[in-house]
Amino acid sequence: MYVFDDPNSRAFGRTTGALYLTIAVAGGFAIAYVPSVLHVAGDAAATWSNILANRALFMTGILGDVIMMVAELFVTAMLYAMFRTTNPTLSLIAALSRLMMVAVMAAMLLFHAGGLHLAQGVPDIPPDLADAMAGVFLYMHDAGVWVWQIFFSVHLLVLGGLIIRSERAPLILGIGLTVGGMGYLLDSIYAFAFPMWDGLAMARAALLVVVTMSEIGFALWLLIVGAREVEHPSPALRHPQLG
Repeated sequence: MYVFDDPNSRAFGRTTGALYLTIAVAGGFAIAYVPSVLHVAGDAAATWSNILANRALFMTGILGDVIMMVAELFVTAMLYAMFRTTNPTLSLIAALSRLMMVAVMAAMLLFHAGGLHLAQGVPDIPPDLADAMAGVFLYMHDAGVWVWQIFFSVHLLVLGGLIIRSERAPLILGIGLTVGGMGYLLDSIYAFAFPMWDGLAMARAALLVVVTMSEIGFALWLLIVGAREVEHPSPALRHPQLG
C-alpha cells in the first residue's frame, strides 16, 4: 500500500485528511446526532424507552462509533509518522494520548451493550432492579465522555504545538488546536464537578467552537494540500549522539 510509504508525500497527507473527515462525519452522527434524538436529560428510563423504540437508529449510531474508532487508529499512526521528524517524543505523546481516547471510547460501548441487555428485560432480574442497573450503565457510558476528553485535550495541545513548530500546516490551525483543545478539558470539568458555573460553561462552549473549526480546517488542509513537506528534520534527528 504505497500511500503509507512516505509521510512527506501529498498522497499520505491527503489520505490522513480524508480519514480525519471520516472521523468528523461518523463521530458527529454517533456522538452528537443520535444522543440528541434518543437521550432524555435526567431520565434514564425514558432514554432506554426511546432506544428500544428506535433500535435501528441506536445500532446505526454504534456502527458510526466503530467506523470512527477504526479511522482514529489510522489517523493516530499517520499523524505520528507525519510529525515524528519534528519531535519524536512529542509526536509519540500525541499518538499515545489519542490512542487512550480511542480505548476509552471502545470501553464505553460495553456499557451500552450491558444497558441495552438490561433494558430489554432479563428473566432472573426484577424489572425495577434491571431498570436501575440500566440507568447506571447509561451514566457510566456518558461519564466515559468526560474521561476521553481529557486525553483528547492532551493530544490537541501537543499536536497544535507540533504544527506550529513544524509549519506543516498554517500557523492559525496549530494555535486553534492548542488553545481550543482546552475546551474538551473544561467541558469534562464542567460536566463532572462544576455544572453550576455559568462562566465555565460559556468558556468551554467558545473553545469547543474554536477547536471544531480548527480540526475541520486541518483535515481540509491535509485533504486539499497534503501538508507541507519537511525539508529539515529536528536537530536531534540530524545529529544523533553516539555513545
